[in-house]
Amino acid sequence: MRVIAGDLGGRHIQAPSGRVTRPTSDRVREALFAMLEEVAGASVLDVFAGSGALGIEALSRGAADAVFVERDALALRALRANLRSLGLAAPRARVRRADALAALRSARRRQETYDLVFVDPPYAQARDWGPELSVALAPLLATAARVIVESDRRTPLQLDMHVERERRYGDTTITIHSHP
Repeated sequence: MRVIAGDLGGRHIQAPSGRVTRPTSDRVREALFAMLEEVAGASVLDVFAGSGALGIEALSRGAADAVFVERDALALRALRANLRSLGLAAPRARVRRADALAALRSARRRQETYDLVFVDPPYAQARDWGPELSVALAPLLATAARVIVESDRRTPLQLDMHVERERRYGDTTITIHSHP
């Protein structure tokens, strides 16, 4: 895997070992960021971050900062190694080891808001996450925020938010939601 474009373009990132985490392919990330166009200056939240590929790509393309939420130990090891090897550190890149919903509740208590949120839950559980994530994400979204969901086309994660755009790449569906 590699960072596609921006300041860190071409640099390699590692995927977590094992079969629990499924990194977003280079092809899908490239297509996704082409759809997003500009991310410069954005405050990013990468939920179910895994290797951190989506948040790292956003930082490479000029996002102001990113918070990475992950609870799996192997994924955290790869994420931290990727941030270290790319020279990304706090306050620009912060890692929170936590369950997704607990991290979102904590962010709400701190009154954090985000311009760009990546949500990429385990495909087998994606459908179950929709109602809770819809409620938990709403107070964290800045004006004109976008929420990008990656899920399996057979069991999509559906959020109760306006769908701006949706594309399929093999078995992967990318849905871009917009917040008024």
